Formats: sequence, structure tokens, C-alpha cells
Amino acid sequence: MPENNKIKKKDITDKIVSLCKRRGFIFQSSEIYGGLNGCYDYGPLGVELLRNVKEVWWKEMTFRENVEGIDASILMHPRVWEASGHVEHFSDPMVDCKECKARFRADQLEESDCGNKGYKGRKAVKCFEEGKFTEARNFNLMFKTFIGPLEESSSIVYLRPETAQGIYVNFNNVKESSRQKLPFGIAQLGKAFRNEINTKNFLYRTREFEQMEMQFFINPAEDLKWFEYWKEERMKWFIRMGMKKEKLRWHVHEKLAHYAKAAVDIEFEFPFGWGEIEGIHNRTDYDLMRHTEFSGKKLEYFDDVTKDRYIPYVIETSAGASRSFYAFLCNAYDEEEVEKENSDGTKSSEIRTVLRLHPLLAPVKAAVFPLVNRDGMQEIAVKITEDLRKKFKVFYDDSGAVGRRYRRQDECGTPFCITVDSETLYDDSVTIRERDSMKQERIHKDRLNEYLNSKLNDN
Repeated sequence: MPENNKIKKKDITDKIVSLCKRRGFIFQSSEIYGGLNGCYDYGPLGVELLRNVKEVWWKEMTFRENVEGIDASILMHPRVWEASGHVEHFSDPMVDCKECKARFRADQLEESDCGNKGYKGRKAVKCFEEGKFTEARNFNLMFKTFIGPLEESSSIVYLRPETAQGIYVNFNNVKESSRQKLPFGIAQLGKAFRNEINTKNFLYRTREFEQMEMQFFINPAEDLKWFEYWKEERMKWFIRMGMKKEKLRWHVHEKLAHYAKAAVDIEFEFPFGWGEIEGIHNRTDYDLMRHTEFSGKKLEYFDDVTKDRYIPYVIETSAGASRSFYAFLCNAYDEEEVEKENSDGTKSSEIRTVLRLHPLLAPVKAAVFPLVNRDGMQEIAVKITEDLRKKFKVFYDDSGAVGRRYRRQDECGTPFCITVDSETLYDDSVTIRERDSMKQERIHKDRLNEYLNSKLNDN
């Protein structure tokens, strides 16, 4: 892309948010009531992209011999969260501004904007230095609710802040029912909830989100080998799914969580800067040990060969489906200057906005157009659409000039556009236009299923 056409980072978030609303990827939750901060709804295209991210991840993780899947309940016994350390440790330091009454995380004042509208561009840390903040106090991030008709301490339960604990408490159940031998993993997709003090950066930090987690249970003597293995596996997955290598990096944790022996993050360069999209952690035997202690049930493994009995170590891969969705959107967003032909035969340039999503992730796999709405082209295009919909998510569009229809699909990330034209009426061939290169080729309409299958399988 020419230098003068490169997208400025400070503009890209606004453009992505606008595109998400305009094309039906993301809507503000409860928008007609003014919205609910930190909560979003996935529109027609957004729900397809999110579903595709989760489906591709699920196949990557569970379509292998030594990983099983589960779907644990969101509500769990409150002792689970005592055992895991969330009741004691899962909190952020919170401060309030005495002047504007805004609330901040104490460890994020340098990157947070002042809440006083009269101090435009001022960072909250300046107000802190002037003594305008309250003393920091810990704020637990778990949402609390009650089971049963009475709101009393004995009926308190929590909305889970992570999906991992549902895996740990089911270790024995999965091991015995699946007859797995170590090493083996348990994967889960599901909702998690965190009562964040401040949500920010669009979808990056929200109060309700989905996680894609896999806990891999191993012999403690092999923890380094499997830690390195899953690091490389997870980085390769993001690259295979279209992430630009230069937008990914490792972040090694020097200060470790209380349960961890080693921890690294895969970070993506968002418009606001680098941010975590997946963590790979060596959690040792902390979780199974704690649940053994709190429940009184032994969560251990007996090796039939060596006759050793031990509590396994855990290598965790933990990604956010919602956050990965946002990263894939940012990675795919592009603008380029292209030539267009005007109605008078002259040529000019225009800016093409395109989502260069991996075909497996794209919400719509193909769009079908009749060139004009006459001579039976519509009927042929509708029949092609109906045939393709048996296997693929396909969109039909007969409104406006074909060039305008191409641009609409480019913004939606649709990898292939199929046009029925006058030549189709004579030889049953159609034009297929590829999104990224904009190159066109003609094939017989009866080969479209085969064509799309081959393109998706090649990726």
C-alpha cells in the first residue's frame, strides 16, 4: 500500500467501530436505552464471525487423540472459587477522584484519561499527583448473585470469571469416562464474567465475554517440554488463520501469578497498542491440589506402567474468543486506492475498504449477483444461491451497480463474489471474483460447490 494511503492508528478504531455498526458486526448492548457500558451485542455478521473463530479453534484443539471437550455450568459451588483463590486474590486496586467522581484502577492511572471534561487530554495520573484521589482499596471482580428465594450469605454464588475451574473439578470424570492416559487435555468454550472497574478499547476489555481454554494434564517431569510445545502450537494457529507475523509477539511474565511456574502471552498489536490475546501458563499442580484440599476428593493420576501415583501438572492455553474476534477484525481491516470506471467511460480512483479475513473465518463465504435484473439472470442467481446455501453461508444481492455490490461485500470480508451475466445464459458459466486480489475467472455454475470447497480446504 502506498505510504500516503496507510491508515493512521489513531483513526483505525473509529473506522472499525463504524464499520461494525454499519455492516452488522457489533451493536452497543441495550442501545435504545442509552447502552450498557462494557457490554456488546453481536449482529448478523458478528455472530457468524465469532462462531467461526470458535469453531476453527474447537477443531484445532479437540480433533486430536489426546484432547477431550466439556461444557461446564456457569454457576458452580461457591467453594470452587475459594479453592481457586479467586475469593482471596481476584481483585483490582480501585481509586475514586474526589473532584469529578470518576473511578479508576490504581495501576492504570498513567494510561487513563481524566474524567473531568474541563481537562481535555489530561491523564488521570496528574490528578493523582495533585492529591485528588481517595486511598486505593481492593475490588473483587466476580459478579455475585443468589440461588433460591432468599438473598442471604448461605445462598451466594458467583458468575464464573473463567472457564478453567469447571475443567479442574471434572478432571476425574473426564479421565475415567474417556479412558484417557496422561498426557491429555480438556478443552472448553464458554461465557465468563468480570466486573471490571473500567472497560475500554471497544471489545478488548468487556464485562461479559467468551473464553477458549484448554488445560493439558501432564507428568510433572515433562512440564518444560509441553509448555514449549503448546507455546508454538498456539502461535502457529494465529498465523495460519491470517494474523500478520509482525503484529504478533511474545510477552514473558517476570512477575508470576500465585499458581504459575511460567507464563507467556501472545500479544497482538491493536490500534491502541500491544495487548494479550492468549496466555500459555504452567500452572503446576496448584489447581488440582487446592480442589483436593477443599473438596476432600483426590484429583490424581495413577500410571499403570510405572505404578506411580501423583497430582498432574497443568499447561494452560487460555484465549478470549471475543478478544480474538477483535484482533482478527483489526488484522483484516485495510484500505487501498483502486481504479474505477465512471459511467462516461473515464477512469478515476477511489478508496476501497476491505476486511481481509481468512476464508474459514469470513462470516459469508460467497455473494451471488445477477448482473442486471432481466433476461432470467435473477432466477439463475437465486437458484445458485439456494444450492450453495446447503453447505455455505451465502448472500444474494441484486441491488445497485455490481461495483457497488463488490464494495459492500469487501467491507463484510466476503472472500468470493459470483456474478451471473449474459454469457451465463449461453454457456452456464459465471464469473468468480476473489476479494483480496480482485482477480476474476469464469467457471461452470455446476462447479461452484467444488470450487468453494477446494478454496476453503486449501486454507
